[in-house]
This record gives sequence, structure tokens and C-alpha cells, in this order.
Amino acid sequence: MRYRRFGKTNLLLSVFSLGTMRCLASMENARKTVESAIANGVNHLETARGYGKSEEYLGTILRDDLSGLRSQLYITTKIPPTPHPDLMRQWLDESLQRLQVDYLDCLAIHGINTWEHLAWVESPHGCLKPIEEALADGKIKHLGFSTHAPLEVIIAAINTDLFQFVNLHYYYFFQHNLSAIELAHQKDMGIFIISPADKGGKLYNPPAKLEKLSYPFSPLELNYRFLLSDSRITTLSFGPANPDELLAPLALANRDQPLNDREIEAFCVWESQAKNKLGTDRCSQCYKCLPCPENINIPEVLRLRNLAVAYDMNDYGKYRYQMFENAGHWFPGVKGNRCTNCSDCLPHCPEKLDIPRLLMDTHNRLNGSPRRRLWE
Repeated sequence: MRYRRFGKTNLLLSVFSLGTMRCLASMENARKTVESAIANGVNHLETARGYGKSEEYLGTILRDDLSGLRSQLYITTKIPPTPHPDLMRQWLDESLQRLQVDYLDCLAIHGINTWEHLAWVESPHGCLKPIEEALADGKIKHLGFSTHAPLEVIIAAINTDLFQFVNLHYYYFFQHNLSAIELAHQKDMGIFIISPADKGGKLYNPPAKLEKLSYPFSPLELNYRFLLSDSRITTLSFGPANPDELLAPLALANRDQPLNDREIEAFCVWESQAKNKLGTDRCSQCYKCLPCPENINIPEVLRLRNLAVAYDMNDYGKYRYQMFENAGHWFPGVKGNRCTNCSDCLPHCPEKLDIPRLLMDTHNRLNGSPRRRLWE
């Protein structure tokens, strides 16, 4: 296992962090998964108030099985933003009680996803006051935030200089947040990548076409290497449902060197495939088509189309596309069939894409029954 400095927190975190949202099937399963991860060098455990019984399970494991290791482990939980300081104070106390710890190494405000959320944090009468009190009392050592926000909100949150770390989405197949990575690094913030195996493309179960294009590597291996080779990034979240799912990431835990020639060649194959398969219908993800009068997240819809057409990533596309209109600020925007052919986006597209046609094509490919979020 490799370890990296988590920005200005100065914590040395394992390059893989154990997210505990999915190992909730039973107390015994959670215990085996957590203990196996720690035995293999993982020293950062991440949970959240909103992850069902995750805090409770982890607290029991910390008390009964890992009490002698508390000083060697780093615990992060996440609590959502709120405009009510008393509620934040209550939530903090509840998380500490469920985790059965005297302090949190890291607290992340969970989901600064909108300008309103950021205002709640920045307000002198908002949720920051009880957090500052907890920091002063030693109940929290370091403060950060997680985000699924548009890039401009992420940049603004980083620029408040209130936070020591950020949890965000960034993968080979989603590089739009690169400027946020760069800014956070400039400000010496710890950088935590959210769910690269799942949100990065459901790469633990890739389509046959993508597997073939990736040979002699696996798609998951290449995405992990893309991230591990970037020294600005501290740690990657992996959320195994059971101990067996630890094997793939842990096999790469000491491979954080720069990309080698064969890996670069594999990424070139991916790029060539996208260019050849998509042709003049390829969306370059410039985001110049926004805002959409109908609130369609055009770049994200067309990104999912890019992946489905180029790599047969239909399962991933359906998984994400079905979240539109069902996940609120966690995945904002409406589905592509809401397009009214107003043509507002067309003059702004450098590729001169027929955006209304591509939106409807995406909808026809990827629409299906909505799925519940994992913690609901």
C-alpha cells in the first residue's frame, strides 16, 4: 500500500480509502470487509450520516475489534449542509455517538451541490458555527466537503478557503472537473476521488467491447492507474460490498508511478475508438450549450451517449440516465426527451452537433425504469 499526504491536513492516507456504504448487508459482513481492508494497509475509513446503518456498524467495529488501532486509523464521516446551526450541532453529536469515537479525523459537509448549499455554509448564522466550535473543542480535526455540483459551484467552494480537502468526481471518462483538481492542488487541499469503479463507469462489470479495447489490462485497472498516476490526487474511494471486492483495488495499491508506455497506448486505443465510432456526432464536453431553457444537462446526457455508442457502456448509461428527474440536486437536470427544439444551444456548439436529435437518441437508448439510490 502507498500513502500520500492529504493536503494541508498533513494526514498520510492510504491511496485507497474504504467507503462503507455498500458493506451493509449484515454486521458480520461489514466487520469482515473492514478488517480485511485494514489488514491490507487501508488506514482511511469513510462513511456518512445518510448511509443507512453505516456509522452504527462502523462504530461497533471500532469499539469491539479495532479499539487498539484507533490512533492508526483515520475516520471521515459526512453530514449534509443545513441553514440551521442547532440541527448541525445535533447531527454532529449523533454521528460521534454512533461511531463511538471522541473525535472525527475528518468531517466533510456532504453534498455542497448548489449555490444555496454554499450560502448555508458561508453564512455567519449557518451551519459553519457549530462546526467551528467542534474544531476548537477537538471533536473534529479537519473540515472538507463532498460535491456533485456543477464545476462553477465547486470552484467557488474551494475558493472560500474554508476547507482542507474536497471529495469530488473525476475519472478517465469524466474529466470535466480537472480545473477543480488543479485549484484544490494549488491550495494544498487533500483530494479524494469519489467511487471511481462505480461512478467512473461501472468498470467492475465492463462491456465486452471495452474489455477487448483495454487488453492486456482491465478497464477498471486502467481507470485506477489513470488516477493513481496523478500525484495531485491523494486517495481513491472504493466501496466493496464484501471482502472479495477488495481484491481488484488492492492489487494496484502499490502502483502509483507515472503511466508506462503500454498503459498510454491503451488509452490511445480508447481515444481512437471514440473518434472512429462517434464521428461527427461526438460531444467534446465543452459545456458551451448550457444553460438549457428546459433544464436538460445536455453535456452529461451526451457524455452518456458517447460512452454507449463508443464502448457499449449501455448498463452504465442507463444507470446514470435514469437518475435524471429522480435524484434531485445529486444529479440535476431532466431527460433528453424534454427537448422542445428551441435551438438555443445550437449556435454555441463548436462541433455543430444536431443536439435535439442526439438528445432524443440518447433517451431512446438509455431510458428505463428509475432505480432507487443505494442508501434509500
